[in-house]
Amino acid sequence: MNDIIKSIETPQLKEDAPQFIVGDTVRVYAKVKEGNRERTQVFEGVVLKKQNGGIRETFTVRKTSGGVGVEKTWPLHSPIVESVEVIRHGKARRAKLNYLRQRTGKAAKLKDSKKQRNF
Repeated sequence: MNDIIKSIETPQLKEDAPQFIVGDTVRVYAKVKEGNRERTQVFEGVVLKKQNGGIRETFTVRKTSGGVGVEKTWPLHSPIVESVEVIRHGKARRAKLNYLRQRTGKAAKLKDSKKQRNF
């Protein structure tokens, strides 16, 4: 059964899937449909978490807009997500950065990662 599911899901994976990890500041370009028109909307923030794997992989990005925290979760391999651009590499020592939700201002910032990343 597992091989059958893999054979169906594999062609739907993006070949050029973006390479980023938790703590990175990213800019997500997503398609938005408004009536009969379609446009690209940009959402820039810190990656709080990445979940699952394969076709079901999702990531959550958080930003502060007008003093209010806004989080969005996207499927990584969805056609709605056009591209993900890494702006800055942050140093995170855990897999999920839920503690950033209670922080504001400078306390909500992550240090820059000095480590060289090879994906």
